[in-house]
Amino acid sequence: MKLSNLPMLIVAVLLAGMVWIFFDMSRPITSAHGSAGAGTVASAIAQSTAAKPVMVEFYADWCGPCKEVGPVVDAFAREVASKARVIRVNVDEDPKLGYDHGVRVIPSFLVFKNGKESARESGAISKSRMHELLAE
Repeated sequence: MKLSNLPMLIVAVLLAGMVWIFFDMSRPITSAHGSAGAGTVASAIAQSTAAKPVMVEFYADWCGPCKEVGPVVDAFAREVASKARVIRVNVDEDPKLGYDHGVRVIPSFLVFKNGKESARESGAISKSRMHELLAE
């Protein structure tokens, strides 16, 4: 890492910390801009089976890697529509949902089978890795 990038990194880390400090985690969960809400995710997880698992991607609109992997997730969702359900959750709109599932890095992909987490991966992953997560 170049030293010239250090001030930008420090600012980014401080801003991310401030968001969590100042955000009131007790406010109601809302579903806006097409992001799945807490009820949708909880219901999908409860209905997940080994034959039809649920993959939940936690992302944010401002996140570079999330923007990069977003179209891949959309294509993957269409590809596996008959075999699995893919849900995208914007952590800026539903921060408590990410917190409740222990999401600390975005993008994060969590797979649920029979109502329980069976796989987890963080970072911009490939479509082939998404398939592997469903198979785990």
